[in-house]
Amino acid sequence: MEKKTIKNFILDVDGVFTDGKFYYTVDGKVMKKFGPEDNDALSLLKDKLHLHAISGDKNGFAITKRRIADDMGLPLDQVSTFQRLEWIRERFDPEETIYMGDGIFDPLVFKGVAYSIAPGNAFYKTKEQADFVTEARGGEGAVAEACLHILEKFFNEAFDVHSLDFKDGSGAWKK
Repeated sequence: MEKKTIKNFILDVDGVFTDGKFYYTVDGKVMKKFGPEDNDALSLLKDKLHLHAISGDKNGFAITKRRIADDMGLPLDQVSTFQRLEWIRERFDPEETIYMGDGIFDPLVFKGVAYSIAPGNAFYKTKEQADFVTEARGGEGAVAEACLHILEKFFNEAFDVHSLDFKDGSGAWKK
């Protein structure tokens, strides 16, 4: 089977980069839990794919922006799940795009892109429709596992930590 030409990796934030839980006080949403290894694993793809994060969370978007855009340096847009496929079509070639999502409506996006990934704790119907499901849960290494899967499946590169050049250090790829 010929491998597809993949140029883009679009990732939902909540439930993919995070554990999907929102922490509220009487003052509103105050915290989200992000996993530590995802940023490092994304650095393995930075020279191979356009990486872009999206979130539909209006109330917690400032928290998301702080981690994803400010700390990690990834492009980030606020896009409703129902508008994501159209958003992708306007900016990227869907046939060159991998999408990672966890929610009940993410299969609406899965059907329109080249390849779909769901974290291990995604909604069960979402996992049934994904091309690949990580063993790791969102916020607990699911993005990192997806990155290693993409390296192997689309770039024929097995991950070998001993062959990496660490001159920039962990997470230092942000520009």
